[in-house]
Amino acid sequence: MDEYQAGFALGLARKALSTWLETGKELELKSLPEFLKEKKGVFVTLWLWPELELRGCIGIPYPVFRLDKAIISSAIQAGQDPRFEPVKAEELKEIVFELSVLTQPKPVEADPEEYPKLIKIGRDGLIIQARGRSGLLLPQVAVEHGMDENEFLIQVCLKAGLPPLAWKEPGVKLYT
Repeated sequence: MDEYQAGFALGLARKALSTWLETGKELELKSLPEFLKEKKGVFVTLWLWPELELRGCIGIPYPVFRLDKAIISSAIQAGQDPRFEPVKAEELKEIVFELSVLTQPKPVEADPEEYPKLIKIGRDGLIIQARGRSGLLLPQVAVEHGMDENEFLIQVCLKAGLPPLAWKEPGVKLYT
């Protein structure tokens, strides 16, 4: 995604949440730039300025919707993240939007002991699936919290509600 596309996508996320808060309706686009027609996974994270306190983070990890629809839906849902009070219209001027457009998750096909060597901090996000649970951490989480590859694996397990070393168990599925 180039700089123009990134700016457009961020503006779309802001406008989607703003429209929802003002009208209770989803934003409808009259025309669509070509890049928004691709199916992509996306996460919208809302930060309260200037403290950069998390205000919401919701997304669609798999490329099942066109990017425009995924951004609009994720922005609205991030504004209603159940971990927080819903965002109010008057808060929007203090909200910083972060948009993560995801590639198709790729299975990590290796012996679990090799996983740490195959993860690139800052590039890879992680999805883990085991015991009927799943968890996802975006690439920037490891960077923001100073995690190494082992800690990143532990934290994605904990996010899924699994034991910290569940990534080493047989039958676990890991994706980057």
